[in-house]
Amino acid sequence: MEETLLHTPLYDLHIELGARMVPFAGYEMPVQYPAGVRKEHLHTREAAGLFDVSHMGQLFMSGPQAGADIERLVPVDIIDLPQGKQRYAMFTNENGGILDDLMVTRMEDGYYLVVNAACKNEDIAHLRANLSPDTQLDILEDRALIALQGPRAAEVLARLQPAVADMVFMDNRALPIEGIDCFVSRSGYTGEDGYEISVPASEAEALTRTLLAQPEVEPIGLGARDSLRLEAGLCLYGHDIDTDTTPAEASLIWAVSPARRTGGVRQGGFPGADILLEQIDNKSATRKRVGLIGEGRAPVREGTELFNSEGKLVGKVTSGTFGPSAEQSVAMAYVSSDVSALDTQIFAEVRGKRLPMKVSRMPFVAQRYYRG
Repeated sequence: MEETLLHTPLYDLHIELGARMVPFAGYEMPVQYPAGVRKEHLHTREAAGLFDVSHMGQLFMSGPQAGADIERLVPVDIIDLPQGKQRYAMFTNENGGILDDLMVTRMEDGYYLVVNAACKNEDIAHLRANLSPDTQLDILEDRALIALQGPRAAEVLARLQPAVADMVFMDNRALPIEGIDCFVSRSGYTGEDGYEISVPASEAEALTRTLLAQPEVEPIGLGARDSLRLEAGLCLYGHDIDTDTTPAEASLIWAVSPARRTGGVRQGGFPGADILLEQIDNKSATRKRVGLIGEGRAPVREGTELFNSEGKLVGKVTSGTFGPSAEQSVAMAYVSSDVSALDTQIFAEVRGKRLPMKVSRMPFVAQRYYRG
């Protein structure tokens, strides 16, 4: 039986703009517009790109125990998160694996969460199963989410709401834009400066048209969103991280708050804490997510097997492309810890040939978040 795909509030606008639509996480989404993925990618790096990310889940939790309820499920300091700030978090399972990665914002009257589209229903069930009796979980089904990304994003959005210019990376404010009540965060998924804007679904098309009318702004599809986030070294759930991957293996130890680590003021207390903290404390993870740069221009795609110089299988690529801005073949992969050091040469098997690659730092293109 064919799956019935959902539409975001901007579906008709995507069709009007000539988007090529594809199934993604249960939605019909724009993978590219007539300009094509490469031009969309480069435009976002040079000016400002507008993305429809309304397929993501938007949730709101309130009540006196809401922060503690979230903190029990993630290896992150939520209780001490300042109002108006957001933090990257991960739901973990009893083995320390990642159920989903998400953003958590402390608002005046509760916590605003953005979760991945493909995990939305499971995340909601997971939260509901772990709530205190007086914590309320609301699913914000009447809101859309758009992202304005790129070095001109602040200039563009400040024309419509000057207060956004004062925000720094990971700030989140409730602000009116063109008379529309929005949640605005200075963050995104491209490595560029920019904003994510939660807007009432009924007003989403009007605001999007206003933004697209600005000369710096072009619509950008999922294809360029993927190549931009890969160059920025950012994980895609279900590809670079999943339920069988711990934050230590995924090189996401930076996201495990000091308060929740061994010796921290609220150490452990989240699912899989013993396993994850042991991996952090003893550097015992046997595999690691690394960046790879190819010596040639051939893209090395997800699923490609990796070998050491002796011909032993040492890992597998989870994301890969030819980076339009990096101007080289870039990939993320999980490899055995003994070949994870920078500049280690390994070989990717592509169509029967073993192509040389080197373990590299990430991001592949410098991140340009605005920190003030």
